Amino acid sequence: MSAHIYGLLAEFPNADTLCAAARRARANGYTHAEAYSPFPVEGLDEALGMRRNWVAPAALVGGLLGGAGTYFLQWYAAVVDYPINVGGRPLHSWPAFIPATFEITILGAAVAAVLTMLIQNGLPRLHHPLFEVEEFELASRNRFFLCLPAHDPVFAPGPARALLQDLQPMLLREVPA
Repeated sequence: MSAHIYGLLAEFPNADTLCAAARRARANGYTHAEAYSPFPVEGLDEALGMRRNWVAPAALVGGLLGGAGTYFLQWYAAVVDYPINVGGRPLHSWPAFIPATFEITILGAAVAAVLTMLIQNGLPRLHHPLFEVEEFELASRNRFFLCLPAHDPVFAPGPARALLQDLQPMLLREVPA
């Protein structure tokens, strides 16, 4: 039966009940539970057991690679590949290399951050099974949702439904795959 559904979706009236539900789901072994809210909820990521965010380290690496690559390219062109003596200045005139190096460092960091964010969010995704639940559009306005997906290792439809019903949600829906 769990092969034909995406999971179970429960709707809660406020952020506190959503956090409590997420903690209870995590305590029952659900490691892939998903929460949706109209605004960031303090403590929800810890309640869900969210993994580390890799956007900042990726931006650092992207910036360092962009800056080092740009500086190396300018140095190689000016010193090794095509050295030209212009006005008696040294071939490796590092102050001239700084503006382009700075710009590409920022560009590399931004591109790496955006790509990492998209990959971590699983985007671009044009359709999600939760969009089939009519009430789910309220997640961007004033409702709070917790989804126990069927791909979670401990998911079984009966116990998952019983767990969510014990949390007294406003709504409990089965999400088709």
